[in-house]
Amino acid sequence: MSTISTQLRNFKEPTKDQLTHVFFSIPEAPPVPLKDTEKQGSGDIEKMEINAILSFGAQEVEDSYAGKLHLLPPYLAFSSLDRKSVRFTLPLSTVRRVERLNARAGVYALSLSTWHGMKIIVQLTSLRPTADLFCGLLREALKVELQRGQMKAVKGFVKTCYSEGLVSLSGVSDNEREDGSLITETKEGCPAPETEFHGGLGLRFKFPGDPKKLREASKIKLWTTYLKNHGRNLTLLRYPQCTRLVQVGLPNRLRGEMWETLSGSLYLRFSNPGVYDQLLLDIQGTNSTSFEDIEKDLHRSLPEYAGYQSDEGISALRRVLQAYSHRNPEVGYCQAMNILAAAILIYMSEEQTFWLLEVLCDRLLPGYYGPTMHGTLLDQRVFESLVTRCLPMISDHFQAVDVQLSVASLPWFLSLYINSMPMVFAFRIVDCFFCMGPKVLFQVGKAILKINGEKLLQIQDDGGFLNLMREYFASLGDSAHPESADPRARAITRFQELLLISFREFAVISDETILSERRKYRNEIVNSIESFSKRSAVRNLKTLGRFTKEQAGFIYDALYKAMCDVPPPPTVAPPPSLLATNDGNQERAETRIGIPTFQVFLSEILTWARNEKIVINGFQERIDREVAEHELIDRLFYFWDTSCKGSLSFQDLVSGLDGVMLNDLMENIEWFFNLHDKNKDGYLTKDEVLTLSESFLFIFRHEIGDAYLGAVSKFMTNAFEYGDSLLPQHTNSKTGATEPRDIGHNQPYLNLATFRMVVLADEVLESFFETDLSASFRLEPVPDLELPPASSGFLGDLWSNIATQDNRKMFNKLSDELGKTIGKHQVIYRPTIGRFTKLEEPTARESLISPPAKTTSGSSLGTVVVSSSSSTLDTSSIHDNGPSSASVFSPMPHFKAVNAAFMERTPFAIDDAGDDDDDSDLDMVHGEDDDQVMDEVDAFLEAHDSGLTEADKEVAKDLLNAEPVK
Repeated sequence: MSTISTQLRNFKEPTKDQLTHVFFSIPEAPPVPLKDTEKQGSGDIEKMEINAILSFGAQEVEDSYAGKLHLLPPYLAFSSLDRKSVRFTLPLSTVRRVERLNARAGVYALSLSTWHGMKIIVQLTSLRPTADLFCGLLREALKVELQRGQMKAVKGFVKTCYSEGLVSLSGVSDNEREDGSLITETKEGCPAPETEFHGGLGLRFKFPGDPKKLREASKIKLWTTYLKNHGRNLTLLRYPQCTRLVQVGLPNRLRGEMWETLSGSLYLRFSNPGVYDQLLLDIQGTNSTSFEDIEKDLHRSLPEYAGYQSDEGISALRRVLQAYSHRNPEVGYCQAMNILAAAILIYMSEEQTFWLLEVLCDRLLPGYYGPTMHGTLLDQRVFESLVTRCLPMISDHFQAVDVQLSVASLPWFLSLYINSMPMVFAFRIVDCFFCMGPKVLFQVGKAILKINGEKLLQIQDDGGFLNLMREYFASLGDSAHPESADPRARAITRFQELLLISFREFAVISDETILSERRKYRNEIVNSIESFSKRSAVRNLKTLGRFTKEQAGFIYDALYKAMCDVPPPPTVAPPPSLLATNDGNQERAETRIGIPTFQVFLSEILTWARNEKIVINGFQERIDREVAEHELIDRLFYFWDTSCKGSLSFQDLVSGLDGVMLNDLMENIEWFFNLHDKNKDGYLTKDEVLTLSESFLFIFRHEIGDAYLGAVSKFMTNAFEYGDSLLPQHTNSKTGATEPRDIGHNQPYLNLATFRMVVLADEVLESFFETDLSASFRLEPVPDLELPPASSGFLGDLWSNIATQDNRKMFNKLSDELGKTIGKHQVIYRPTIGRFTKLEEPTARESLISPPAKTTSGSSLGTVVVSSSSSTLDTSSIHDNGPSSASVFSPMPHFKAVNAAFMERTPFAIDDAGDDDDDSDLDMVHGEDDDQVMDEVDAFLEAHDSGLTEADKEVAKDLLNAEPVK
């Protein structure tokens, strides 16, 4: 069984709108359509962005920020010019009032009131008509949200968020321990406290780490103040202080909600109520390959945590993973998902974890958790490139001693460091990951290598590398400067040092840097993955027949190219049998192609299955290739479909080609006879003889001269003459002559021996079956396919729109018409056999896009003829760029590293929740006061430029006290 996927070839660079949605953490799912009673088109509100200055109506906030205000129905978003100082994403359903402010002359300002009572002042700095248009669109979008009923859903949704109770007057601390877990012990006769807030397993089984050492109480106070002033959950404003507080570390009880808010999964949960519960109902009683893989890994998911030593935790993890694999069958389940889901479930409910897992796999880390793992392999290549650029000594040493960086770094990226370091520290990195994006993984990884640089230069093998990293992660809670005379320096832990180096020295690694490096190496990684898949598919064949592995690889290449041109139906698992029991040997899904894809495949390897013509029109000389359609090709498809499934697998193609390509004369004659013997009775009927003759005419359709046409005519004459002579004879009563008895057209007429005799009676047909038939099947190396080029601004988009296949066809058609006008248009069809022609023909497989493939020596299939992989190419300007000198990135070590890394997680003592009241070097800061907790916050402070002049700031201050226009 082999599954062949061309999904990686369908990759397209994200558009500007898609990048905007990713930046603001907005889901791409379209909004729910309006009811039929609404006017047509009202549900499709135009998107728009406008220059604006943002001021907050909260106290103690004096700064205003210049930026862009985006209307992305059903969301309103803002980002400062530097894209990091301040931003927000507001569902329009949380906007309660929009008013025009009575401000200075020439100032166009709006006041927005949100669900949580915040007042946001927005000064629109574009021209008046643009501002009016934006306000009109905003008004329409708000009406749509009102009509959809989403504004009514806000009240019930926010009750599930812990931050609501945190900022309320009553508070929630009475029912909680210091670490945030719920107090379940109650007095006799008193029911256990109930809460509407969502939470994870930590509420019952406690959270990792010691709350005193983690300063949970101080963090809660700081976050309570922030959430009161700057919104929460659906209306959170990401002011600069938010990022700094996240870098200090989120409190345990608030961590789950902040993860889903910062990542945007909160908006998915809000817009899809009840979807998770419905998924759980849908999967009841079902089974799949993914479900079986999930069961194998359940008990290997953070087994040291108490929650996963009970049925409650295991069952919750099972439900989340099964629901996700059922909703996204293309991704299904991948090893490492269990580690992520298990860690997230400590802080979040099942529904929250489900939606966060979807954001992780689809948007934040695309391609990380799938059959090919192309996303993580690509990022490993990017990480190696960044290490080579910034830490050249370490990179050179690794190459000298043959140490694979990915052996350690791949588990870091796949598990977000959760599987590598103590959980209390790993969750701090996860906090920053959801707040700042995937670049955090690269920044932290490079900081780890730099801190351990001297020791890394002494290692000699992969084992020494892994041991060094294990020792370092185990010491993250120790002092970074134990011998310093300064008590504050001694209080800085190795983990704090790691974050400081990550976000200060490697701040140059931006999202743009990562995207640029991914574009650079994507084609290399895709080709490496496809090469690995090819070897696996060839290795999994039940039989190669008489082919070598190299020749089977050529068949795979042609099949893959055909699947890229004409994708087959989606791969589905075979239907379960009602009588068979599940004994663990369930047949897995495999890739099978239909007739359209088969026609393209055959045209790649069979000369008479395609029409090739040389077009000369005075302006260009090109080769046009078309896929031929004939009953013979369909007959060949069903002849190879020995399992009668109506489709062909890779094994079917290999076995079918083995039955014709390596035959001798007599075997080829018998193969051709059997191909046309429809009922397999060993005889051809008269109709089948005529069909066979038509097959000959189709194969010889482009041959020059009358030799082949005469051979077919002679074949028909001899076939019917010899066939009649073998029929039972009878005497005609009228004439007295002896003649063959009449039979029906569908009665047995010509056997194999007679057919062989008829063929051997003609020199042309004998030559065809002896050499030409097998030689017309040509296995050739297919050049590596190129991914679609990345658009580079306006010119890149313009060229991608111009250089399309349809436009090239239009240009060729125009040049042909001009050639006809001047009398220089000429079309020459290339013969499929070519034995009786002296026409000097251009080489067929030449390409303007990729260099021609070199002829493979030592093949038993004859000379490899290079033919055109493009339908229309200008052969006058072809050049050979030579083989690429780039190093080949092999995915094999990565798959081995994954299997080894996730079999067992190293237990760390610091993961356990303790009750030690003594302070130690694990203290986040020196001192007990809440203000001193911000010492670590200030360590990350950078100057934030609002982009405003002093005059602009004065106008923004005046707007805070402006009255609405009446």
